[in-house]
Amino acid sequence: MIALIRTRTLQALRDSLATAETEAENARAEAEKCLEQSGDMLDHLTHADDVAGELRSELAQSRLDAARLEGELEALRAQVLLDTEDRQALRTLLRATRKQNQRADRIYVLFRQGRLHSVHPTVEAAEVAAEAEGAPRSGWTTHTPGAALPPACEVAWRVQPLPFGTPTP
Repeated sequence: MIALIRTRTLQALRDSLATAETEAENARAEAEKCLEQSGDMLDHLTHADDVAGELRSELAQSRLDAARLEGELEALRAQVLLDTEDRQALRTLLRATRKQNQRADRIYVLFRQGRLHSVHPTVEAAEVAAEAEGAPRSGWTTHTPGAALPPACEVAWRVQPLPFGTPTP
């Protein structure tokens, strides 16, 4: 069978074919452009995901550092409070010592078997020191200035007051 096609129909088919080929070429170019853009977008998304991961790990490290620093800060605050209390206690002791030194006109010397054992600001402090070394808790006698001293071998422990500082005129 022989097909007869008219010239106009043939020309119309050829024009349609050319238009279809042009549209196909344009569609192909558009698809390649979209594919290229989606590849670029994929690259950007991958890079953004990598950056977000890095930022998450840096945030976690920063939180750990902040927690560690918070603990150090609490320890330092406690230390500052202790230092302040210590300074206050030292000031109080210094004031008390200065007041005592201003009033002290004598010291009390503790002798053991006639030998110097220790020096104390009060009779009570000397007696406590002797008792810590094994002296009896009772029977203490204090030597009065100007009185004759018993022989050292006869007295195991003796507290003797001595003038202290410069005499005032």
